[in-house]
Amino acid sequence: MEFKKQNAIYHQIAELLCDRIMAGEWAEEDRIASIREVAAQLGVNPNTVMRTYDYLQQNNIVYNQRGVGYFVSAGAKKTILQMRRKEFVEEVWPVVRQRIEDLGLDINELMS
Repeated sequence: MEFKKQNAIYHQIAELLCDRIMAGEWAEEDRIASIREVAAQLGVNPNTVMRTYDYLQQNNIVYNQRGVGYFVSAGAKKTILQMRRKEFVEEVWPVVRQRIEDLGLDINELMS
């Protein structure tokens, strides 16, 4: 995986894992790859993956069963979708909208 400098690596890994959940690779209540497995696959420090899992856990996307591993939370897809919509509306759309205005584009033409 190639990481972008503008986003924290743990956040980029979280996006990757969320993509896997959204694609159906992991269903609700499925056990997901361990911290060590993900770290080895991506060539990153396990502490970075641990931070990723903590972030996902705080956002109710995964949960931890001590001694067993991490699992996809019930409603994870809905949570991810809500988070991504919020991010788009608050961060992406204002930039796109401004660019449309700067370029003098007609939004109706773009939508057709």
